Amino acid sequence: MELPDEIYERVTDLSEQGNVLMDADDHAGATRCWLQALEALPAPAKDWEAYTWLCASLGDASFLSGDVVTALKYFMDALNAPDGHANPFILYRVGQCNELLGQRDRALEYLLRAYALDGEDIFDADDEGGRYLALLRQEGLTAP
Repeated sequence: MELPDEIYERVTDLSEQGNVLMDADDHAGATRCWLQALEALPAPAKDWEAYTWLCASLGDASFLSGDVVTALKYFMDALNAPDGHANPFILYRVGQCNELLGQRDRALEYLLRAYALDGEDIFDADDEGGRYLALLRQEGLTAP
């Protein structure tokens, strides 16, 4: 199912504006753009593929701003949206959030899922990735 052209263009424009702001470390500005894009999606918004990447973007902005609780909420929304369960970045961030919130078992579950989909690449793409890969190795869940 595809978005009507007018809505697709609005969502895409707002998403791109958010990306530019995010690249400039304006997490609050990016969040405003992505929330506007979410509001532009026809109901039920969670059924659209755009919902997945918008929630992941909102989660990332929250995560990078240090709001791990809000980040986890957005990443869980993304995870439960179209194709979210097959996105290693979403799984990785859910794992990170859970670890930072003291939920080691849940963290390991999602980090392992990310690893299963993308191997070490998902960990290598993040400055903190070695820490999370080490958790999996420490538990014997990956090759040393």
